[in-house]
Amino acid sequence: MASRKTSHQNRVNGDKYSVLLPTYNERENLPLIVWLLVKYFGESGFNYEIIVIDDGSPDGTSDVAEQLQKIYGEDKILLRPRAKKLGLGTAYIHGMKHATGNFIFIMDADLSHHPKFIPEFIEKQKEGDYDLVSGTRYQGNGGVYGWDLRRKLIRSASFHCHQCPLTYLAVTLISAGERQMFDLICFLLSLCLIHSRGANFLTQVLLRPGASDLTGSFRLYKKKVLESLVERCVSKGYVFQMEMIIRARQLNYTVGEVPISFVDRVYGESKLGGNEIVSFVKGLLTLFATT
Repeated sequence: MASRKTSHQNRVNGDKYSVLLPTYNERENLPLIVWLLVKYFGESGFNYEIIVIDDGSPDGTSDVAEQLQKIYGEDKILLRPRAKKLGLGTAYIHGMKHATGNFIFIMDADLSHHPKFIPEFIEKQKEGDYDLVSGTRYQGNGGVYGWDLRRKLIRSASFHCHQCPLTYLAVTLISAGERQMFDLICFLLSLCLIHSRGANFLTQVLLRPGASDLTGSFRLYKKKVLESLVERCVSKGYVFQMEMIIRARQLNYTVGEVPISFVDRVYGESKLGGNEIVSFVKGLLTLFATT
């Protein structure tokens, strides 16, 4: 009964949800995430499409995507591949060009984000007519499961205690244009973060983002809002998601949150390595100094 009611409401308001799935070497995960998306969208009755943006995966992800399109139909699975890895931000831009929905979901294709939360995102958005709704691991019954040291290090970067003098030194150096010294401090800070036990403190104090989870990538946007934010963001890599929230605050967009459970990937290898960690710290501190 609830599903039929939801479906009726959807037909009345005409909303459509485009899911952007950037992929790289997700051959094993893609069939599962697509099946789950079809299941939960189907049960809730919302109109949707899934846009797969594969960046030239050498493991045959694009071949799997083509098979999924045959199974679920070209109206539900859109394939918009690119020749090589060009970055997350450009993947979103590429996907938005082909999206026909007035709302856009962004999420990981590696099963870290469970589609079962999608109805909650939609309900939350309608509840407050929010410009964007972000999944949070750090409020309510949200949580993180299966993280290794590298993931914990990235979390510590956005959670780092404000008392660390290296943080303020790095911000001062980047402001003064001392690039080489800034790079050294970022490297030292990334080592220090292994022992950090703060709770999103540095980011909250310096940027006051108005959201509890800045680095998460499970979000629902009004399409026009996402287009506006992507145009303004300059960060690359893992700090990109953080800047999206910061820019949203600057533009006075409203942000809702839904507690989610984040589970580390089961299949495939994480794209997060040592270089990405140092780059994340650099991008984080540059954002601190320039916003």
